[in-house]
Amino acid sequence: MVAAAVHARVDSARIRSVEGMGFAAVREGPTLEATVALTAEAVGHLPEPPDGPVVAEAGEYYEEPAERVGLSFQPEFKYVESIGERETVQAAHHAAYAARDLLL
Repeated sequence: MVAAAVHARVDSARIRSVEGMGFAAVREGPTLEATVALTAEAVGHLPEPPDGPVVAEAGEYYEEPAERVGLSFQPEFKYVESIGERETVQAAHHAAYAARDLLL
């Protein structure tokens, strides 16, 4: 599995700027615990810690409640609420797919 974290400044409708990206990879199978740990590692590889929440789609974490998933992230965690956040998650997906292709 490969995870990408994108540190971005967003408004409600779009990405304003990308401040940095972090990546992590493991050969472990996709479980909730492995996925959360991999994402936390990718966030840890960002050039600067995010000053806002870590944002993801609920499907990334098997539809688990944000409160449970959020225990592994600082400063906070939430699921996508705006178009700008959704675009940031899509950017992270594209980056992770590209990194995976480079690693294979």
